[in-house]
Amino acid sequence: METVYIETTVVSCLVSHPSSDLVVAAHQKLTHEWWDHRRQLFACFISDVVLDEAGDGDPQQAVLRLKALEGIPKIAATKKGERLAASFLVSALPAKAAGDAAHLAIATVGKIKYLLTWNCNHLANAQLLDRLESIAVAAGYKLPRVCTPEELMGISSYE
Repeated sequence: METVYIETTVVSCLVSHPSSDLVVAAHQKLTHEWWDHRRQLFACFISDVVLDEAGDGDPQQAVLRLKALEGIPKIAATKKGERLAASFLVSALPAKAAGDAAHLAIATVGKIKYLLTWNCNHLANAQLLDRLESIAVAAGYKLPRVCTPEELMGISSYE
């Protein structure tokens, strides 16, 4: 079974109030579809970083996020992951993206196949991923495929 690291933006999108912004509403719909119909096809993982971020912010939304994450196994942060995250921050990501660096490093060191996110600034960003991939390869790792729920919906049959 393929593995997926579920980053915080996905669960935030899953439980947030319906948006009147068309793009955000589409992300919410796609997230629900993936969560309800595709998630069970993968071995899903989170980390303490996800739980910490999910517990922040609006208390009612935090409860919903944490409830949605219940039962999903955690990947532990390691010293190797901390070193890789630090390399990501030194060479490619801004300091404010420390959590994003941690997500990517944990998934990379944990040999996860996919990192699922709606964060297109620092994670699902093709230009940044080129730089991040070089850093990971130099450290002896292979980055997970970073993608959105829309990209992990599977193969459709075309008739």
